[in-house]
Amino acid sequence: MIRINNDVLGITAAIACAVHCSLLPIILGSLPILGLDIINNDFFEGVMIALAAFISFRSLRHGFRSHHHAHLPYILFGIGIILLIFKQIWHSQQLYFLVPAILAIVTAHVINIRYCQQTGKRHDASCNH
Repeated sequence: MIRINNDVLGITAAIACAVHCSLLPIILGSLPILGLDIINNDFFEGVMIALAAFISFRSLRHGFRSHHHAHLPYILFGIGIILLIFKQIWHSQQLYFLVPAILAIVTAHVINIRYCQQTGKRHDASCNH
């Protein structure tokens, strides 16, 4: 059976979002000429943010509920998602929001992985699984 590490999946989604937001406009600047406009498409951007948020939240929830019960990964994740939403609101300043957003989300996943590794399979009475 193939096991998927949700934190790695969340980090990958966050990095894919960063690559999309920063490099796609440079590399694929001719898309509007072809009638394809995914660069500044608010719906597409919203779907990407929602997908990254969904994957990340599931991963962080698993670590929180099953292993460490620490809130720091959730806080960093929340900051990252808020910054991604700000990026959508203030397009002209998007790189100022994008870089710290991705750093916050990736850091949340790295901390979640470390917390999970530190606790291993040790659980206490507060575990709800």
